[in-house]
Amino acid sequence: MRSFMPGPETQRQFRDALGQFSTGVTVVTAQTAQGPIGMTANSFSSISMDPPLVMWSPAKSSSRYAYFTQAQHFAIHVMAAEQEDIALGFARSGQAFDGLAVEINAQGVPLLNDCLARFECSTHEIHDAGDHAIVLGRVLSAASREGDALIFCQGRFRAFDKEA
Repeated sequence: MRSFMPGPETQRQFRDALGQFSTGVTVVTAQTAQGPIGMTANSFSSISMDPPLVMWSPAKSSSRYAYFTQAQHFAIHVMAAEQEDIALGFARSGQAFDGLAVEINAQGVPLLNDCLARFECSTHEIHDAGDHAIVLGRVLSAASREGDALIFCQGRFRAFDKEA
């Protein structure tokens, strides 16, 4: 194991070290004046049961950042193992809704069907976090189904091996 100090000259090493931690994959959606928008994120976490709070962290460098930090409502979709194409689509473009089964909730937020879990949220608080923001969402509605999760580890999408 090599030790290093995180900084501009070791940014790749730092990113690679962080990538050793496997995360779930989500797609976050919101409504804008220009229409629906989505973003793939692996920075999702539960925060509190009472009140029901979750969080995610969009990068300030993203062209979609302002849309999500200004949204009053959003939805976080936990992707299933067979939904890698959807996650890749929203990693590339905020308008990757073509061909997807989408509903619009009472707050106007686009909802993706067939994900493993979905959390429909109102924006509770937003905190500055360096080159990202921490968006806390109060969960207004949740849904889930059985299935295998899509995960991201070491720079690649993977499926969890239940047999290992």
